[in-house]
Amino acid sequence: MIAVALTDDHPVVRAGLRAVLDGQDDMRVVAEHETAEELVEHVLEGIAADVLLLDLRFGEGRLGGAAATRQIVAAGGPPVLILTTYDSDADILAAIEAGASGYLLKDAPTAELAAAIRAAAAGRPRSAPPSSAVCSVGSGRRGSP
Repeated sequence: MIAVALTDDHPVVRAGLRAVLDGQDDMRVVAEHETAEELVEHVLEGIAADVLLLDLRFGEGRLGGAAATRQIVAAGGPPVLILTTYDSDADILAAIEAGASGYLLKDAPTAELAAAIRAAAAGRPRSAPPSSAVCSVGSGRRGSP
């Protein structure tokens, strides 16, 4: 069973993700966070999750997903999978350079989200499909859209 922690500042998004993930035979949501700060604190306390699903932006004055990912990776936390509405090169590249295992856009099909979580739990990098990918995870090189 893959234990997943959700972090998004929108309650309806967290509720939808929980419904989707709890519907998977091999996944369960073990924690929800409204801010990246809450997630980082939970990681430092030893969160019992296999994969962290993290939004990229949380509003002005809040820790962002890329910065949180950097802290989580430095602390030896679980793999981070970024789930975002932002598909700009700079946003995604910052998250990947911070150590995210991959990213998906929030409009990705449910099956693609589940596959990305399974890949992250297995230690395999995962990014959005080639049509929307802006960088190759793990290579540090920019790809073709």
